[in-house]
Amino acid sequence: MSHVPSAIPPTPDRSAPEPPRRHRVVVVGSGFGGLFATKELRHADVDITMVAKTSHHLFQPLLYQVATGILSEGEIAPPTREILAGQKNARVILGEVDDIDLEARTVTSRVLNRVTVTPYDSLIVAAGAGQSYFGNDQFAEFAPGMKSIDDALELRGRIFGAFELAEISDDEDEIDRLLTFVVVGAGPTGVEMAGQIAELAGRTLAHDFRRINSRHAKVILLDAAPQVLPPFGKKLGAKTQKALEKMGVSVQLGAMVVDVDEWGIEVQDKDGTRRRIEATTKVWAAGVQASPLGKLLGDQTGAPVDRAGRIAVNADLTLPGHPEVFVVGDMISLDHLPGVAQVAIQGGKYAAKEIKARLSDNKSPQKPFKYFDKGSMATISRFRAVALVGPLKLTGVVAWVMWLAVHLVYLTGFKNRLGALGHWSVSFLGRGRSERTATEQQIFARAALQRLEGGASDLVSSPGAYEATRDLLQASTRAELEATASEEARLTDARERGIRQESATA
Repeated sequence: MSHVPSAIPPTPDRSAPEPPRRHRVVVVGSGFGGLFATKELRHADVDITMVAKTSHHLFQPLLYQVATGILSEGEIAPPTREILAGQKNARVILGEVDDIDLEARTVTSRVLNRVTVTPYDSLIVAAGAGQSYFGNDQFAEFAPGMKSIDDALELRGRIFGAFELAEISDDEDEIDRLLTFVVVGAGPTGVEMAGQIAELAGRTLAHDFRRINSRHAKVILLDAAPQVLPPFGKKLGAKTQKALEKMGVSVQLGAMVVDVDEWGIEVQDKDGTRRRIEATTKVWAAGVQASPLGKLLGDQTGAPVDRAGRIAVNADLTLPGHPEVFVVGDMISLDHLPGVAQVAIQGGKYAAKEIKARLSDNKSPQKPFKYFDKGSMATISRFRAVALVGPLKLTGVVAWVMWLAVHLVYLTGFKNRLGALGHWSVSFLGRGRSERTATEQQIFARAALQRLEGGASDLVSSPGAYEATRDLLQASTRAELEATASEEARLTDARERGIRQESATA
């Protein structure tokens, strides 16, 4: 019988070139700069990895409405994955970036004991800014800022919780302290927050309590500056102050905060005198500090970093000596640009277009980045706002309608726009606020986590430690479940449910 040899598979040609790898773009941050840069690259021949410390895209200008019960957090912070679900060249990973190696071209991020290293060919850093306490970070425990969903939910709990505690108190001094709300910072966020708390106390909650009168609440707006809303000019600032005072807000200018504790706040006036304001609820809306990544990049490139942590960039938003690295948004120091959403949006788009141009046949660079100012707006209360659009200075209902329209346009997703419109109708045309749910967890969870040495990481096992104990956990859990099921079956079969024990054994 003849033997037929089996077919021998061909030896792979290891000298054959591998398929070309696509250009890798890493975007740090899921805010306006990062999101708009990623979306601008949706048709580009690149692979994008967005690394962000939260799983959502935050519409930060409306945080104060979450804090005061007008909007839900989901309406201003949709999941980033949902927004980019249809963009096949984009991937999103969760993690806070704590290192960028410009020589190795890698980004290192961490989340709950897990470390991820992501390589890049082009990098867009849009990590934004956080709250600045001007070297007094201990104030944050008693005066939350307004930069994150956690901030807004904690403040919601503190604000509505203050009214609840006042309702059950018999101490007039304590009631007065609970019903005093201090907002630090008379910029747009502070003005909007103070106006909404005043409206909440004077209108929304006016008929909800029996022992206290919410209209007796005091709202104080503090700032060391000599006027309200400095970026809007003196005229609009004066009109805003007058409107706030008409609502009952006490505007105290030239007052610098020097100490904050659980029960109050201490300020120093322009003449040097110090005084104390007894208040349980404090809101910090003064000052911003750029992401620590600015200093990290400055140390590696020699680029200057200012006191607010902003890094100086080239005219095309790149770092000196590293044309592959773009920095956009609140992190940059360039031409006195303001820290507003439009700077981040336009910068993100500019960086993405530059990357596309470099990868195309057209090698000519773009013109230097030029910011187009679309104006500034701030609400005071329902039907009252101020707007600065070029030479136009608008106030009242017209500015308020403009504010509504602009914010609806920039909210992400039709569902969120519709939801926001519905909630605004309820809150502004009526008295209700549908998002008033507040819990103790919202108020105290962050303080509890900060008391752990490693924060939330102390509450979870690392992957390796979990693997070592998993079998033991499964075995003990299985034994417990089996014992519980056997006892449940025995009780049913013996008909012992609902029968007194002595009767069952008699």
